[in-house]
Amino acid sequence: MLRVLLFLVPLALAIYALVDCISSKDEEVRHLPKLVWLALIALAWVIGPLAWILVGRKRGARGGAARRGSGGWVAPDDNPEFLRSLNDERDRGQSEQDKELLENWEEDLRRREDELRQRGDGDEGPGTPPEPPAGGGKQ
Repeated sequence: MLRVLLFLVPLALAIYALVDCISSKDEEVRHLPKLVWLALIALAWVIGPLAWILVGRKRGARGGAARRGSGGWVAPDDNPEFLRSLNDERDRGQSEQDKELLENWEEDLRRREDELRQRGDGDEGPGTPPEPPAGGGKQ
C-alpha cells in the first residue's frame, strides 16, 4: 500500500501542477517561460511540480482568490448584476401582465354594468339565486 502511495501522490501533484500551469495566464508565471515550466513539471517528477507550486506563479494572499477577484469571468449565479437584470426583467414582465389583467377586468366590469343597466334596476342580476316562493316553499 505504501508503494502505491509513493507513486500516486507525486503523480497527483504533477497533474495538479500541469493543469495549474496550463490554466495560468502568462503574466502570472514567474522566473521562467511557461513552456519551460511545463517541461520541468513533466520531466522532473517531484521537484518540478513542487518548484512550480512554490515559486512558479504569482499567488494572492489566499491562493487562487486573487485570480477570481480580478474581474474575470464570474458564474451567472455569483454575478449580482446578472441577478439584478433578471429581477428587473421579471418585474417588467409582471407589470405588463398586471396592466393587461387589470384592463381585462375593467372591460368585463363595464360590460356587466351595461348589461345590468339594460335589464333595469329591479331585475335580478346573473348569479343571484331566485327567491323562494311565499308560503314556506313546500306543498
